[in-house]
Amino acid sequence: MSPPDPRRDGRLRAISALAGRLLAFRALREALLSRTPPPPPPEGSEDPSEREVPANRRAETGVAVLLVLAALCGFGFTAAYAADWHDTQVLGATLGVCLALIAVALVLAGKLVVPQETHVEERGLLLKEDEVEEVADILEEGGEGISRRALLTGAAGLAGAGLLTAAATPLASLGPNLDGIHSTAWRRGVRLVDDKGSPYRAQDIEAGTFYTALPEHADPDAFGSGLIVVRLDAKYLHLPAARRGWAPDGILAYSKICPHAGCAISLYRYPTYQATSVGPAFTCPCHYSTFLPGEGGRVVFGPAGRALPQLPLMVDGEGWLRAAGEFREDIGPSWWSVHRGQS
Repeated sequence: MSPPDPRRDGRLRAISALAGRLLAFRALREALLSRTPPPPPPEGSEDPSEREVPANRRAETGVAVLLVLAALCGFGFTAAYAADWHDTQVLGATLGVCLALIAVALVLAGKLVVPQETHVEERGLLLKEDEVEEVADILEEGGEGISRRALLTGAAGLAGAGLLTAAATPLASLGPNLDGIHSTAWRRGVRLVDDKGSPYRAQDIEAGTFYTALPEHADPDAFGSGLIVVRLDAKYLHLPAARRGWAPDGILAYSKICPHAGCAISLYRYPTYQATSVGPAFTCPCHYSTFLPGEGGRVVFGPAGRALPQLPLMVDGEGWLRAAGEFREDIGPSWWSVHRGQS
């Protein structure tokens, strides 16, 4: 162990004493500053705690009117959409004006309605009689008619409801329009016509040719209107027993809507040289699902989850092609609401 160094110990004691004096001086300075009163406000300045902000009724009414007009524009967007008036200019104008009116109302409220002040509230008694009387007077004055807060709150709520309604309205357009998935215009006795409205005769349907048929006197643009009509030789007909009478003279009709994603089937394969060709088939151009018309629309390739729905046919006494009944299953995409069973 080395002997103690008197000079080193002396320096340490001097440093400690100096640090103690500095701490004491700092504490004294802070105590003196805390007792110094704040400087008085300059002459002529207004005490914020005594300032009153007058109500601007014209601005408040203007804000309320702007919000109500914005709500009307928002509801107008929904009304135009529900009326099937899908003019993008009308829809865009109503929604744009709605947003613009809300923006103007917010700017006007921020400038003229909301008090622009910095206020420091001194703590005092929790309950003062004069303040209680003042609040009672305010409540009594507000009981006559609609108060300012109720007016602005109601108008803001109405504008918000209109904007939310307009924003939620386009959700109705998500996905395809499947109104005709459970019910179509095809009934027993409905004649098959072409895109010009001319009815088909059974003798007009030739083997190897692809025909599109529509229901007579019905909406040609409806989801379930389109049919695929073909004639097959007897060697290609292998329908289920329950469907033997659905193909008079070898003429078959199927829904034109692919049961995978709802695309329109537009490709038809028909053998021209039997040694190298396979049997007749429909093919969807979107995802190449392939169906055999001679076997009840059975799927042989592609992502389709079920057979192509078949419509029973008949030929009347004048040779016109007519529907012998309705579709026995839902047409269109094979979602959870579509029956998959076949007769």
